[in-house]
Amino acid sequence: MQKILFLCTLFFIKSTVQLNAQSSSESYINEIETWHQNREINLKKETGWLTVSGLFWLEEGENTFGSGMENKIVFPTGKAAAQIGSFALSNDEVKLTILPHVDVKRNDSLFTNGVIFNKNIEEQSVILSHKNLRWFIIKRGNRYGVRLRDLESDARKNFTHIECFPVIEKWKVNASFEAPNSKKTIPINDVIGNTTETTFGGTLKFEIDGKSYTLDATLEGEDDLFIVFGDYTNGNKTYGAGRFIYAKKPKEGNQVILDFNKSYNPPCTFTDFATCPLPPDQNKLPFEVLAGELKYGNH
Repeated sequence: MQKILFLCTLFFIKSTVQLNAQSSSESYINEIETWHQNREINLKKETGWLTVSGLFWLEEGENTFGSGMENKIVFPTGKAAAQIGSFALSNDEVKLTILPHVDVKRNDSLFTNGVIFNKNIEEQSVILSHKNLRWFIIKRGNRYGVRLRDLESDARKNFTHIECFPVIEKWKVNASFEAPNSKKTIPINDVIGNTTETTFGGTLKFEIDGKSYTLDATLEGEDDLFIVFGDYTNGNKTYGAGRFIYAKKPKEGNQVILDFNKSYNPPCTFTDFATCPLPPDQNKLPFEVLAGELKYGNH
């Protein structure tokens, strides 16, 4: 009788351990699925990358715009007035003038003319609207551009889902964080040929299958580490120009969670009008990262 009780106790303990392990795994899978659902929700928002439908580089002086082909900047046919107005670029400042009887709004107020970008105006702080179009000024290197959103873009209307690799906890790794000794920058190239000196956040050291690797991160805000990386899945299973991943800078100690199951596609996957950063050479991993988002569409 005692032997039976002992065996039943062992079985109960083993079953409880297995159940807890399974519950933990299911909890983690649910966490990743929730993260990915939120990611897709954000993509489909008015401010998501699926609405980005144009990028027009400004020339010094006047740049007329509208849907008419005679303009320097041609907005989508049938979605804007033939002539809307003009952008004037001078001395690193962009001024917008709207023609009479054309409705353009800044927030909920009609806009007629004024400065919409200079060194004191943050990117995307001035957003203009006309019908279902939205636009604002961006600066890349020494160039100024008009980034256009179309709330009724085909990309947004036709979007369904981004496929992902199966969620495997092996790809959630502990990394040691090595902070820079002093403030510094590292050069990051982008898809339009610019090189930007970007604030260096530090180096992450980790192991996969018993081998050690490193990734360099740039710093966003106070504690967000942003990593652009490449691996051997690029171009076949995943987007050809690499993927992105975030990690949190440790508040104390040097341990960081690097979760490759949260690797995601750059904006260039969804639009031709993004200016995505490319992985620096030191961030090109010599193996397949079989985690995170798979490639989407034909980009």
